[in-house]
Amino acid sequence: MTAAREAVAGVVDPELRVVTIDELGILRAVDTDDRGHVTVTITPTYTGCPAMDVIRADIGAALRAAGHADHEVRTVFAPAWSTDWISPGGREKLAAAGVAPPGPTRPVALSLAVRCTNCGSPDTEQLSRFGSTACKALWRCRACGEPFDAMKAY
Repeated sequence: MTAAREAVAGVVDPELRVVTIDELGILRAVDTDDRGHVTVTITPTYTGCPAMDVIRADIGAALRAAGHADHEVRTVFAPAWSTDWISPGGREKLAAAGVAPPGPTRPVALSLAVRCTNCGSPDTEQLSRFGSTACKALWRCRACGEPFDAMKAY
């Protein structure tokens, strides 16, 4: 891993502070040309994600701190971000923080429940399609009664 990629991979997502943009799958590429110019390519979790300005600024700060003043951050929308891009470690960190990560998408996906991050029960219900951020929904466990956020599967 290059020093530039290592610096950018450590940038924490501002809305899901327990995972980095690399673990969340937002970071697509970090390329350095023969002149030392760094191009970082990112894809938002959804088109209107309000955290992207902060993420771009944090990437720039991380690159400058690593000695890469000559850089640009490109945002691409195709292919669209997928929850499949969340790393296994990222899924574990989300679950440990009380945010249920979605399972891998399949050609015919049917999700009747999300497992409770507190007790693990599948006996849950969605309270609101919108949670603490637009990319999460609010759920409650019928077994233990605890509410929890779950990332939306796209």
